[in-house]
Amino acid sequence: MNQEEQVQVLGLWGSPFSKRVEMVLKLKGIPYEYIEEDVYVQKSPRLLKLNPIHKKVPVLVHQGKSIAESLVIVEYIEDTWTTSYPMLPHDPYERSMARFWAKYADDKVMLTLWKACWGPESEREKMVEEAYDGLKYLEEELGDKQFFGGETIGLVDIAADFIAYWFGIAQEASGVMIMTAERFPKLQRWSQNFVRNNIIKEVLPPKEKLMALFKAQFGNNASNEA
Repeated sequence: MNQEEQVQVLGLWGSPFSKRVEMVLKLKGIPYEYIEEDVYVQKSPRLLKLNPIHKKVPVLVHQGKSIAESLVIVEYIEDTWTTSYPMLPHDPYERSMARFWAKYADDKVMLTLWKACWGPESEREKMVEEAYDGLKYLEEELGDKQFFGGETIGLVDIAADFIAYWFGIAQEASGVMIMTAERFPKLQRWSQNFVRNNIIKEVLPPKEKLMALFKAQFGNNASNEA
């Protein structure tokens, strides 16, 4: 791959948004250079130049052009490398439904789950109920399929990566148990299938490191509420 075609990913080690991009690149077999950004301490001039609007990771750089926002990047990768490992179905209706559920998991469910674990104590009970509702719809959509994409990992599975891996660790760290095997057996089965995938496993951050980060986050929130 020449310099003009080189693919770079600016990311953060523990971010499910950054990891989505790496997952798709690896599933498609696309070589890339990963550049870690310490966005909490000091955002690099490079990041600020490539993503001046949001100033966040991930950012994909390809052919000298930068693309921001994880699901936008995933769709760009899908549209650019069309012959390897399709992330979306061929049928137009099924493609639109995949986009709908990916956006639902990203915009609705993930934020609700985060607030259920780390939101203000006064709002947590409400957030837990909303989290149950959000996961219920995903459980129904998943049905008996191995993945949301059927037999292979697709766009919805990638968009729900936080639910599959990060949220289980967040539950342990916060003590708030929502997505249990008893209540959501299909999602639990799906999450196990997802994280056991050999390519996905290459990308996932270490559980112990994430657990320490989440416990520190939970402790900080508890201190702020005291």
